[in-house]
Amino acid sequence: MPCCTRSEFFSRLLRLVVLASLSGGPLLARTAYAEGHIQLDTVTIEASDEGYQFDADFEITLNSKVENALERGIILYFVTELNLMSSRRFWFDERVGHSRVREGLSYYPLTRQYRLTRGTLSQNFSTLKGALQALERVRNRPIAALSELKPDTDYTVELRMRLDISALPKPFQVETLGSKDWDLSTGFLFWNTRLPLQKSQESSRP
Repeated sequence: MPCCTRSEFFSRLLRLVVLASLSGGPLLARTAYAEGHIQLDTVTIEASDEGYQFDADFEITLNSKVENALERGIILYFVTELNLMSSRRFWFDERVGHSRVREGLSYYPLTRQYRLTRGTLSQNFSTLKGALQALERVRNRPIAALSELKPDTDYTVELRMRLDISALPKPFQVETLGSKDWDLSTGFLFWNTRLPLQKSQESSRP
C-alpha cells in the first residue's frame, strides 16, 4: 500500500513537526499533559559501519498510579520500536528494517535507588528523575535490515515508545483494562525519509 494512501496528510504534518523539533521548536504542546505521558522530542537515523542506527529523545512523565506501583516493587518495562516500511504498488507496505529496545525500570526500597536495565546492562540512580532522563535517551540503536536498504529510496518510518502492559503481573494487567492511567504510549508516529549514505557507499560513488 503506498504511503500516500495511509494518510499523506499526517505524514506531511509529522515531517513538518520533526523539522520544527530539529530547529529547536517544540514537537507537541507540553501544557496539554496534566497526567502521565510519553512524547517524542527528536529522532535521527544515521549510517554506521555495520548499517544503520537511530537516536531518539523522548519525554516521559509517570502519573501517580504508575509511580506508586513502581515504588511497591513492580518492574516497569518500556519498549521502543522502529520500523522502516517500503511502499509496494497495489499491495501492503513491506517492512524492510526493524529495531526493538526493551528497558526495565525498577525501585529498591532498602537502598532507595532506582535501576534501569537494558539487556545485561544496568545502572542505578538515586532519583526517579535521573532514571527517567536516562530512559528518555535512546542512543545508537541498530536497525536490522530485513532486506536491502537503499539510500536513494523513500521509506516510511514508524516509531513508537510504550509501557509494556503485558509484562506487568497478572493482577495489574486486570487493573489496566480500560484504564487510561496505564496507557502510556506515543502511539505509532509516521514520516517519510531517505537513508543517509554509508561510508562504503560514499567511496564507491563516481
